[in-house]
Amino acid sequence: MFLKENGLMLTYVLFVAAYLLGSIPFALIVGKVGYGIDIRQHGSGNLGGTNTFRTLGKKAGFIVTIGDILKGTMAASLPILFGLEWNPLWFGIAAVIGHMYPIFANFRGGKAVATSAGVLLFCQPVVFVILLIVFLSLLFTTKYVSLSSMLTAIIGVIAALFVDDTPFLIAISVLAVFVIYRHRANISRIINKTEPKVKF
Repeated sequence: MFLKENGLMLTYVLFVAAYLLGSIPFALIVGKVGYGIDIRQHGSGNLGGTNTFRTLGKKAGFIVTIGDILKGTMAASLPILFGLEWNPLWFGIAAVIGHMYPIFANFRGGKAVATSAGVLLFCQPVVFVILLIVFLSLLFTTKYVSLSSMLTAIIGVIAALFVDDTPFLIAISVLAVFVIYRHRANISRIINKTEPKVKF
């Protein structure tokens, strides 16, 4: 009751909650609980779906990816659930920051793709579906998850230009910067042709 009456306090609490949601390291949990390994010590060491797919297989990869997507969706829904007149995108971004720098995993997290997708799923589901199709098409064409992720992020910004929603354009631009920045090491490997390809 106190938090509902104090809108500013509730806003702070929900932003922290969004960050903490994003900080849940599903890859680490699935790896340790289901397989008895610390995924940070395998593959790329990244706490994300791609490394989980490569290290633990399809089942674990899907569980982690879905979990990471839902983190963004749940975080974005917080202001709606608690009756705040805030744009859900900002809470989604807090979750993405939590995913990249999780307090529960020594601030060493994933690359922002799946959790960003979850934010879009809640805020702009049509754009989410379009970008999912774009991502899968690029993945089947290039066989690079990293390149497909970065190109999809860029295309997402372009698509946002056609949506009459300035906050959305700003938010998706921020998310695209996150995705590209977190893939900076992959860019070097793609240029050097040492980046692993997906095997279908």
